Amino acid sequence: MHGPPGAAPPGAASPGAASPGAASPGAARPRRYGLLLVILIATYMLSAFFVADWISALQLALFTVAGLLALRNAPFRRRTVRLVVGAGIILSALMIVIAAIQDTAAFHGTASLWKGLLLLLTVILLVRQILLFPEVTIQSIYGAISAYLIIGLMFASFYAAMYYLGSTPFFSGHQRGSPSVFQYFSFTTLTTLGYGDYTAATAVGRAVAMLEAMTGQIFLATLVAKLVATFRPSAAAAAAEVAAETGAGGGGVSGAGGVSGPGGVSGASGSGTGRNGSIS
Repeated sequence: MHGPPGAAPPGAASPGAASPGAASPGAARPRRYGLLLVILIATYMLSAFFVADWISALQLALFTVAGLLALRNAPFRRRTVRLVVGAGIILSALMIVIAAIQDTAAFHGTASLWKGLLLLLTVILLVRQILLFPEVTIQSIYGAISAYLIIGLMFASFYAAMYYLGSTPFFSGHQRGSPSVFQYFSFTTLTTLGYGDYTAATAVGRAVAMLEAMTGQIFLATLVAKLVATFRPSAAAAAAEVAAETGAGGGGVSGAGGVSGPGGVSGASGSGTGRNGSIS
């Protein structure tokens, strides 16, 4: 029986209907943090092994990129995102330009304070996104590791700001500071290693160091430990693993109605003729 002209066949989908596997236009993009983690590791390595004057400007540029990557995954309105991105890029570019013509303690302190605030905003956005993940994936673990690195780099920037803007020496014994020294002191504090070769001399510095040590322990003992404990492979990876184990077993189902395997039963319709006490 034919339908009216122009009508779709009974089994065909209408032109305006979306297929079950198709993603809706408004669907959220998957959040990925691998590139963010690589940028943070590169930033740490540059500051740890190089002492050139351009390291501070490059570090600020990489921190800005890291903030933009975290903001890209944030569920904010486009207008809000554009305003925040524009303000962040303008301030960071201004700091980089001033760094090329100024080499004073006041500027270094101001630039370090801005880097610390930028990283603080980044880690808040990042932790919020990790907590909103519907399930624990490898990307959420990448995000948690990135957040841990950002915390260490953030406190290093705050230590640098206190070093340059403070009226009294920040380190005991009037030890000199540098980007690599601030990172070293920050991560030994964050991980509670406490070598003792660098210690804060001021009350504010000691208070901030204790805050960082507590933050690092709480972060590892709660968020990272929970993510690692509840991590499960994706459904596709689990299905591939099961298929591989089934194929390695050597037995399976075959034929039109029979079962085959080493010494098993086979046939076209589940029946066969007996011979020497076996079924074929």
